[in-house]
Amino acid sequence: MTMRTGEIHRVTGETDVRVKLNLDGTGQCSASTGVPFLDHMLHQISSHGLVDLEINAVGDTHIDDHHTNEDVGIAVGQALAQALGDRRGIHRFGHFVAPLDEALVQVALDCSGRPHLSFGLQLPAQKIGSYDTELVKEFFVAVVNNSGLTLHIRQLDGVNSHHIVEACFKAFARALRQATEVDPRRAGAVPSSKGVLERAGA
Repeated sequence: MTMRTGEIHRVTGETDVRVKLNLDGTGQCSASTGVPFLDHMLHQISSHGLVDLEINAVGDTHIDDHHTNEDVGIAVGQALAQALGDRRGIHRFGHFVAPLDEALVQVALDCSGRPHLSFGLQLPAQKIGSYDTELVKEFFVAVVNNSGLTLHIRQLDGVNSHHIVEACFKAFARALRQATEVDPRRAGAVPSSKGVLERAGA
C-alpha cells in the first residue's frame, strides 16, 4: 500500500512552519514549535493516533503564541488533507471518549471534506504554564478549516484545565486514527453514497 503522507512548508511574515505527516506511522514525533505546551499536545496526537509527525516552527513568540499556534494548526490540517487525498478506502468516521483523571472528553469526527467545528470545552484556567487556553480552540479551528474535518468536541467532566485539554487531544488522536484507517471491506471505494467527498482547499 502507498504510504499516505503530507508535507507542508508554510512561510508568512509571522512564522515559518514545516510539517511532515504520515498517517500510516507508528507514533514517532519530533515537535519543536517554540510553544512547549503545544509540542506536548502534538506528541499526544502522534502517540495515540499512530501518526508520524515532524514539525518545526519558528514564529513571533516574543509577541505571544497565537500566530505560531494557528499556523501550526493550518499546516497540520493541510498535511492531513494531502495525506488523505480523495479519502478512498477509509472508515471516514471516528469517535472516542478519553478519560484523564477527573477529566472526560468526547470527540466525534467525520473526514467529510466539509469543515465544521463544534467546540465544547470549559477551561477554568486562562493559562496552562505560559500557554493561553483560548488557543486550544484556535488550533482546532485551523486544523478543521484546512483538512476538511467535521469535528465535535464535548467535555463530559473535568475541573483541571491541563487534564481537560490533554484528554481532548488524546480523544482527537484516537478518533482520527479510527476514521483514517483503511477499511478492508471498503475495497478502495470512496466512503460516501455520493461516490465523492469534498476536498478542502480544492
